[in-house]
Amino acid sequence: MSAERMPDVARGRLSPEDYARNFADLHPPLERHEAFVEADRCYFCYDAPCVTACPTSIDIPLFIREILTDNPKGAAETILSANILGGMCARVCPVETLCEEACVREAAEGKPVKIGHLQRYATDVMMESGEHPFERAAPTGKRVAVVGGGPAGLSCAHRLATHGHEVVIYEARPKIGGLNEYGIAAYKVPGGFAQREVDFVLSVGGITVQTGKALGRDIALDELRRSFDAVFVGLGLAGVNAVTLTEHELAGTRHAVHYIAELRQAEDLSTLPVGRHVVVIGGGMTAIDKAVQAKRLGAEDVTMVYRRGPDRMGASQFERDLAQTDGVKIKYNAQPRRLIETNGHVTGVEFEYTTERDGRLAGTGRTFVIDADMVFWATGQAFTPEALNGAAETIELRDGRISVDAERRTSLSRVWAGGDCVYGGEDLTVVAVEDGKIAAESINKALLG
Repeated sequence: MSAERMPDVARGRLSPEDYARNFADLHPPLERHEAFVEADRCYFCYDAPCVTACPTSIDIPLFIREILTDNPKGAAETILSANILGGMCARVCPVETLCEEACVREAAEGKPVKIGHLQRYATDVMMESGEHPFERAAPTGKRVAVVGGGPAGLSCAHRLATHGHEVVIYEARPKIGGLNEYGIAAYKVPGGFAQREVDFVLSVGGITVQTGKALGRDIALDELRRSFDAVFVGLGLAGVNAVTLTEHELAGTRHAVHYIAELRQAEDLSTLPVGRHVVVIGGGMTAIDKAVQAKRLGAEDVTMVYRRGPDRMGASQFERDLAQTDGVKIKYNAQPRRLIETNGHVTGVEFEYTTERDGRLAGTGRTFVIDADMVFWATGQAFTPEALNGAAETIELRDGRISVDAERRTSLSRVWAGGDCVYGGEDLTVVAVEDGKIAAESINKALLG
């Protein structure tokens, strides 16, 4: 293909009906009868492998049995006692590689119990009832600062509040929710669910939120350590891995995470510009989410290009199948070499085929060009430790992220951390929730002596 052409980027490529249909709920919720039928498929294993596969150790056989006995609120309490963001995790967890992959029916029949759907059914019933299954303990007089209002911070704050501690969440963005609010594909969490779940978490009481407060800019770690009895850091991954192919910035090139955040906050999807020909560079979940949403915004051709083979991709097979069903093309074993431009706007990308030699990626010298009106980088996010530099004592890092022990304690006294910003994390919402929960129990133990 030739890239010597004028770029075609436009808004409002689709009708309002098309936008509504394309960004409707990816998995419509189960009706009551459907939930009964699905719950009846569970074997209620004694040593249930699905529980072991769940990072938050939800008692899955118990909550499914509670659904089967027409007690969805009881099922929700079982779920939420282990994972307070169980509603979101039911929607976005890669269950196909966690609980459902471990399901005995998956091994026996290739058709696991729909654990994620059942979890959503129960938690939706609870949230729609307006009830909260947990109450605060008597006030302890202890105060804890939580830096970051993402899944780890929310999980930590809620658990601490139920123990009777006062919690203040400091969040750099205008809304709390973190990745759940700004980073997940809109068709996975339509209807403002992320903020409804935030409101549900905060309704336990004892939690104050201050938005627009960034660590290192508006608040300092030393100051928080002096003012609070404990500090939890759940900063997430605010940076992006930069890829430099030109000396100057080209119009039409963006980081996928920034565009997804803009899309998630857009009240009118027709106002978002999208190219006719879109290239997404990367192989993880962010790349999939961006590629699928570009197609659903009206892009004619969307191509994902990943530098290695399919067995090395971060995105699950389910997500890849979803993208290809939507018409996204996935090209493997190719890396970008240069951007092609016309009058300062990207019009194509030249790629080089890659191979592996002794376990290392290498170019083959053979190239090809893909036309592109817009190019999105989805090459990973990075922790930005600069916000921690104000501390009088240096917090220990490992491979660029915060080092923590099994209880999520950092090298600084009275400071814990969790979520994507810590070393060894899996960059999953459910793992961040577990980090926050473990840290909260450790903090509670420390505060009560």
